[in-house]
Amino acid sequence: MNVAEIRKSALEDVKKAKNVKALEVIRVKYLGRKDGELTKILRSLKDLSVAERKEIGPAANELRGDLEEAFSKKLKEFSASSKRGVVGIDITMPGKKIAVGHLHPLTIIENRIKEIFNSLNFSVVEGPEAETDYYNFDALNIPANHPARDMWDTFWIDSKKLLRTHTSPMQIRYMEKHQPPFQIIVPGRVFRFEATDASHEINFHQVEGLMVGERVTLANFKYVITEFFRQFFGPGTHVRFRPSYFPFVEPGLEVDVMLNGNWLEVMGAGMVHPKVFDAVRYNPRKIRGFAFGMGLERLAMIKYKIPDIRLFYSGDLRFTNQF
Repeated sequence: MNVAEIRKSALEDVKKAKNVKALEVIRVKYLGRKDGELTKILRSLKDLSVAERKEIGPAANELRGDLEEAFSKKLKEFSASSKRGVVGIDITMPGKKIAVGHLHPLTIIENRIKEIFNSLNFSVVEGPEAETDYYNFDALNIPANHPARDMWDTFWIDSKKLLRTHTSPMQIRYMEKHQPPFQIIVPGRVFRFEATDASHEINFHQVEGLMVGERVTLANFKYVITEFFRQFFGPGTHVRFRPSYFPFVEPGLEVDVMLNGNWLEVMGAGMVHPKVFDAVRYNPRKIRGFAFGMGLERLAMIKYKIPDIRLFYSGDLRFTNQF
């Protein structure tokens, strides 16, 4: 194929090109460094006579310039067509940033809690959100007419079934089927029939913890919880323990952490009450354990400085996309 034939064929191919991809194939066919038709002619000049080089060389170089100009013009046509909505790609434009999904802050917090407790040899278990009053109250030393039931504003399904008010029922369910020693955490959604405001919701999330064995003491609890909060909030976090009351533990404790110079309540806990062990047929004289519970929303609000619990359930992507 001589210079004149290449000119005719190449310009016709450029004219017929339907898109950028096809145009690039044509460019490589004629101007490709390795096997381009015009490139072959330019490389062959060294083997020609002086007279032939004088005739073919200028014509080949002129064609090269004409083809490059034709390719550039055609590429601009594709770009203009793309901007008008016609199929085509403007390869000169920067790529669009692809939107990336974000984990919900509660998911991030739950995953971090699981990670820390897994490192402390705790297993993760789950339980039903619809419970019976036996598991939610009776077996946890909160029998019918017990004044402590007023601590939980309950959604009742019928006279015996309810939406769980805490994740503590899994203490009973797990101990009924397993023998100590063991240590578990139970993350999950819980429900309370109460007014909604910046710090209260009708549904929220808790993480229950339970460690049971023959030689479990408050010293074990203190180490586990201190280590957890130092990993969660940072190595310099100060933790303190205060006496409190919960029907299913004795003694009961409140756990506070100091952040930015303030003590913040973050957990309720204590040694498992002997009557709870009686309910699962453990011998409370031989078996001891500690239990604790904390709210995911509260931990997330503290860690990320979120002012209103209702933001977690707003569905507003401007909130979620910050995490």
